[in-house]
Amino acid sequence: MSLKKLAIVTGSNKGIGFAIVKGLCERFQGDVYLTARNVTKGQEAVSKLKALGYNPLFHQLDITSETSINKFRDHIKNQQGGIDILINNAGVFATTSLPVGEVAEQDVGVNYFGTLKVCEALFPLLRENARVVNVSSSAGHLGRIPSADLRAKLKDPNLTIENLNLLMKEYVRSVKEGKNVENSWGTNAYSVSKVGLSALTIIQQRIFDQELPNRNIAINHVHPGWVKTDMNSTGKSTIDEGARSSLFVALDGTALKGKYIWWDCRIVEWDGPLPQ
Repeated sequence: MSLKKLAIVTGSNKGIGFAIVKGLCERFQGDVYLTARNVTKGQEAVSKLKALGYNPLFHQLDITSETSINKFRDHIKNQQGGIDILINNAGVFATTSLPVGEVAEQDVGVNYFGTLKVCEALFPLLRENARVVNVSSSAGHLGRIPSADLRAKLKDPNLTIENLNLLMKEYVRSVKEGKNVENSWGTNAYSVSKVGLSALTIIQQRIFDQELPNRNIAINHVHPGWVKTDMNSTGKSTIDEGARSSLFVALDGTALKGKYIWWDCRIVEWDGPLPQ
């Protein structure tokens, strides 16, 4: 079993995740895992980084598959023993050519429920003073939800993960029934999935703060910026710029807990005015 510190980045064979792995390899004193759903693509990404002089490790991870998640968890537990940095970057922006119900199911299923499954599996392996980053979006700002009533539910300080799960399922059901606008969810499935992820982050920090013995774990959610990737062909920023906020809270913002961090590393109020 390795005694080195360990960082993990989900969904990191390309785009922002790839740049985060590169940044960690440059600055983090420990092992760094690049993970990908597709083994070939993941190994190709590792080869690219090795050609640049870095030495990330690789393991297959599909955040929508409990079997894949559990295999990865067991590998980390047996080979590494614990985790110091976990960056939940894996996500999708479902193609709008699909039926709207399928779009909602994919976006929420991966971006919210997939990330939650990874957290449930890996959180017991977090070491003392570990740092977790959930890669959200400007689309994950609470103001993206049209309904004041829904916004109040999502920011309720007593909201539990179980009840948040119910809200996310309610949204998908509303879309499939054609009632998402009537029920004041709006029309953007990706946004709802990222709002859910940001709400989850706040609950998770509250749980970490209350655990005994307390491991002093911090979890924050970030907006990486308008980054040009496969998911966003109209983006303006580079993937290295998109990695900036995640690397900041993982390596530099050690006092931050439960905060919403903008692309330029500003702290933004998740339930306040939407920044420009």
